[in-house]
Amino acid sequence: LCEAEETGKPVPTGGNGRKVIGVDIDIRSHNRVAIEAHPLAKRICMIEGSSTDPEIVAKVQAEIGTGKRVLVALDSNHSHAHVRAELDLYAPMVSVGSYCVVFDSVVENLPKELSFERPWGPGDNPMTAVHDWIVGNSNFSIDKEIESKLLLTVAPDGFLRRDR
Repeated sequence: LCEAEETGKPVPTGGNGRKVIGVDIDIRSHNRVAIEAHPLAKRICMIEGSSTDPEIVAKVQAEIGTGKRVLVALDSNHSHAHVRAELDLYAPMVSVGSYCVVFDSVVENLPKELSFERPWGPGDNPMTAVHDWIVGNSNFSIDKEIESKLLLTVAPDGFLRRDR
């Protein structure tokens, strides 16, 4: 269990309180066992459920607590609607000067046939959600500098820096 669930109080972040909070709709038992056996397990909080479920969002907020430095990485359902909802819910948790990284925005640049039977593809994916969301969010900007330093990325236009 995560610290907030066990004690009702989040582990302080920063310094020795640094941690990773992972949200997954299905945490497989073999993955849970491996993570719990890891030497850094006390710094990993696994929350099982939908990332857009208000109860799950509240658990993440409780775990963050008074965290001074928060980075968010979004990498779940890659449909425009889902990523847009995640941006609305999680981007406000990002601290100024840090990032919300939206993965797999590269889907926009791939041929439609590579989407297989998935609900996302060109025209409906993380990049379209980012471009839609960023218009109304002046606290963030797309950081092209990070992208330009990488030889290859699955997150073009996905490095969203919180400027204010």
